[in-house]
Amino acid sequence: MGCVVALTAASCVAQQAEASRSAIADPTSRPNLILILADDLGYGDVSCNGATDVQTPHLDKFAAEGMMLTRMRANCTVCSPTRAAIMTGMYPDRAGVPGVIRTHADNSWGYLRTDVPTLANRLSEAGYQTGIVGKWHLGLASPNTPCERGFDHFHGFLGDMMDDYYTHRRQGHNYMRHNDKQIDPEGHATDLFTQWADDYISEHAASTESPFFLYLAYNAPHFPIQPPEEWLVRVQKRSPQLEPKRALNVAFVEHLDDQIGKLLKRIDELGLRENTVIAFTSDNGGSLPHSQNNDPWRDGKQSHYDGGLRVPAWVRYPGKIPAGSKSDQPVMTFDVGATFLQYAGVQQPSEIDAIGLKELLEDNSSTLGSQLSARELYFVRREGGGRYVGHAYHAVIQGRWKLMQNDPFSPLELYDLEADPQETNNQIAKQPKVVAKLKQRLAAQIQQGGSVPWQAPQSPESPQSLPQ
Repeated sequence: MGCVVALTAASCVAQQAEASRSAIADPTSRPNLILILADDLGYGDVSCNGATDVQTPHLDKFAAEGMMLTRMRANCTVCSPTRAAIMTGMYPDRAGVPGVIRTHADNSWGYLRTDVPTLANRLSEAGYQTGIVGKWHLGLASPNTPCERGFDHFHGFLGDMMDDYYTHRRQGHNYMRHNDKQIDPEGHATDLFTQWADDYISEHAASTESPFFLYLAYNAPHFPIQPPEEWLVRVQKRSPQLEPKRALNVAFVEHLDDQIGKLLKRIDELGLRENTVIAFTSDNGGSLPHSQNNDPWRDGKQSHYDGGLRVPAWVRYPGKIPAGSKSDQPVMTFDVGATFLQYAGVQQPSEIDAIGLKELLEDNSSTLGSQLSARELYFVRREGGGRYVGHAYHAVIQGRWKLMQNDPFSPLELYDLEADPQETNNQIAKQPKVVAKLKQRLAAQIQQGGSVPWQAPQSPESPQSLPQ
């Protein structure tokens, strides 16, 4: 399954890239690729998914111009693991990131594998220019910074969350970078990331030699919920009945919607609309303590109930993906990366778990639909603190059945998602044969993920010590 962990990232990536070069199409004939990833955007926080108190006209129009993936689930209920899955096409623990990567080693629960090519590596080898703008959250230092993991260009934030959207610090650290240079820009992070994305696509729009891949990962609407003041005032005037926390979140989402609308307009102005595949989704569900909305699904971020996993998602490619189309096939966020490889003409790597959706997007294929319906979906999150103490908790979905838990020490729960999509009726005591089968499948998934280290290797000169 790929190269051994002992190989360096560079040598392993080179070996795998060489093996796939023969399957790569002419770079000039392929579309540009843009993935826009929101952070903690709840399923019910966009108006095209039924929200009534938030107005997202640009996202709504964007969704109507392509296919809405109404049963998209994030690969994890928190940030880093989903991002690792998107970048590698592997389930998070197989990518080395079962939990959140953080500033302090004693509270960091993942280390992105260096022996696996990223989506950026694979697209770069296929002749694409590769850029990331915004939140990385897959490593703070070498060898896991963006420009060491396949990206030609990085303009954004290395860390997990910002303590302030204007000062851009995290626990006193400045993680803002332009490639490998520390920067200290002024302005709201959402505005900055939009401008930097505009700069990137404008620079590459005129290229006739190679298409580009842009990974635009906003920090918003991750807490702290900090919209620009004028956006909050606008929402309070329009909807004075909203609770203060909800008004803040509505304003935050509407500001993000406005910025995405500006970028989409710029893409049109540059003449890129017809030859650009653009996907939009979120890394996990919204945070209920911060008044984010995941309706109609139960619970939210950190939870394996569907409120923590179901996310807004759609893909636009004019002339190829029918406008106004929808699919209710069960798909996952890492499938977007596999789909981009298809559009780039790259043969699907045998070691990945993701499935390319090109056939589904363009003709709602029943053949691919059968494959997606039959696929087993696996979820894992590892975490520290008093509730988790370094353990992991898991979920698995097979067909209509979902076996899950929301912390490592709670009993397993079983839900029939067809009969009970809101997950209110625990069937664990009534379906012993289903439980036994799913327990076996879950054990096999955990065992496979357990073969991959998820902590940084320690040098003999500086062995890791237990916290006192």
